[in-house]
Amino acid sequence: MKEILPPLYAGTVTKYVFVESYKATPDDIAARGYEVSGGVMIKETCFGLQVTGPEEEVERVVAHIRALDPAHIYVKDRGFPPGDPRRCRANLGGARPGYFGHEYEMGFIRRIAVGIEKLDDSSEPAAEKTKKKGSDGLCVERLMELIDQEA
Repeated sequence: MKEILPPLYAGTVTKYVFVESYKATPDDIAARGYEVSGGVMIKETCFGLQVTGPEEEVERVVAHIRALDPAHIYVKDRGFPPGDPRRCRANLGGARPGYFGHEYEMGFIRRIAVGIEKLDDSSEPAAEKTKKKGSDGLCVERLMELIDQEA
C-alpha cells in the first residue's frame, strides 16, 4: 500500500488559528504562539496561524494563544496534512479549495463573536437564562422541546 502521509508529518496534527479581533492581529497571535512554541511549527498566514506538531503540544500552544482574546480567536482542525497529494496545490494546480471555505467562514465569524461575548458577559445564572424569554418571546426550554420533537 502506498504511503499517503509524508514521513515528516506522520503523528502530527495541524490546527488553523483564525483571528477576527480589534484587540489582536495575526502578528500578535504569532508572537504569543512563538513565546511557548516548544516543539511545534508555526506558520504565519493572512488569517492567523497554522500550528503543526504533536497533538498535546499543539493544544497547549493553541490554548495559550486563545487566552489573549477567546471570543475572537477561533481554532479549526486541518482536514489533510501538509503535502498530502489529495489536496496539495502542487498537485491540483491552484489555490487549495479549503482556503475558499476559510474566506466564507470569516464572513460570519463576527456574529459568532457577538454571541460568545453575550454569553461571557451575562451575570444571570444559567438556570435563569433558560427560563428567560428571548426578544421573540420564545424561551430556551420551549426551543429545546421543539428541537427534540424534530429529532
